[in-house]
Amino acid sequence: MDFNDTPEQAKFRARCREWLEANAELKESKSSGSNISRSGEPSLADHLKVAKAWQKKKYDAGWAMLHWPKEYGGIEASPIERIIWGQEEAKYDVPGGIFEIGLGMCGPVMMQYASDEQKDRYLAPMAEGKEIWCQLFSEPAAGSDVAGLRSKAERDGDDWIINGQKVWTSGAHYSDFGILVVRHDPDVAKHKGLTFFFVDMKSPGITVKPIKQITGQSGSGSGFNEVYFDNVRIPDAQRLGEIGDGWKVAITTLMNERLAVGDARGSDIEEALILSKTKDDAGEALIKNNSVREKLADWFCEANGLKYTKFRTISALSKGEAPGPEASITKIVSANKLQAIGNFGIDSGDMAGMLIDEKDGVSSFQGAWLGAPGLRIAGGTDEILRNVIAERVLGLPQDPRADKGLAFKDIPTKA
Repeated sequence: MDFNDTPEQAKFRARCREWLEANAELKESKSSGSNISRSGEPSLADHLKVAKAWQKKKYDAGWAMLHWPKEYGGIEASPIERIIWGQEEAKYDVPGGIFEIGLGMCGPVMMQYASDEQKDRYLAPMAEGKEIWCQLFSEPAAGSDVAGLRSKAERDGDDWIINGQKVWTSGAHYSDFGILVVRHDPDVAKHKGLTFFFVDMKSPGITVKPIKQITGQSGSGSGFNEVYFDNVRIPDAQRLGEIGDGWKVAITTLMNERLAVGDARGSDIEEALILSKTKDDAGEALIKNNSVREKLADWFCEANGLKYTKFRTISALSKGEAPGPEASITKIVSANKLQAIGNFGIDSGDMAGMLIDEKDGVSSFQGAWLGAPGLRIAGGTDEILRNVIAERVLGLPQDPRADKGLAFKDIPTKA
């Protein structure tokens, strides 16, 4: 297949570049190796201020959510034009991550299931960056099994009363709203007893506690949080989908999540190559070591495999098709590659590789290695994604399920 731009696509790419050149700065070149260490993170308030300003600038110029309808801040661009914009924006030093969950996961669900009045109220502020959204799915007792959640929803007239706990919720500490799946009926099979809502994160009874991460982050960036619900009241008007359709709506979210999460960002083959050429190994550059060359070759092959796997998604989008399970391949390979390259960078420093600079914080390689386990959980764990690939890509039979056909309340649990 020819992946060169058509004349129309080339014109669109030129428009993207022209606007970005006038409004943003290119990322520093990696060729010098100057990005091997990173300085301390900006404060959360500063990061939010910069991210919101950039999102507002894009919104005003029509670049915020290209594929959305015009009334919600988009320009009804084609999927390929959306990809072109992403390719060009990635070359510039602009803030990212703050709006990824809202625009990549919450927005599509609201677009599909919310009322027209709710779309008018919430989608444009989401695209403009005025309001930030989070995703309230994972729970301590459920592990990788989202359908095993135990947070309860009980009907009370025109409202629902929510009690329970969510965990690993990225950005909950600065979010204005969140999408939420809870259990309304424990007397039916676990996938059947779920209902989906959106919730104001400032509602009485919601408590957010940032989780201190191994990278040293706590409450900054898109850091993880615990979220507690204590008799939180949600109007039935904020239900998305029918009662009992929570799993169906959640699957819509999860498919968008795996596409939105995509690559694991951080140290990659370019940084590893720079390090290999500059690091000393008993008087020689590391790249002259055969085992190092073997690692570099493996990562180069993985990087190119990911590139051409993404082309499958581009091909599907160009035909008007929905992205398939190949998004699971992209995430599982890139997150594990990130961890391996981070480990290589630390090993190259020998015993000093584990030391953290008090002034500059962790190096990019240390950050990659320490942060990779979280990326291997976000958007579906390695084990879940391997099952998706096995069943939906390779056509292998499903794993046997001990809970199949049982009511949720009858599923055995540990004491």
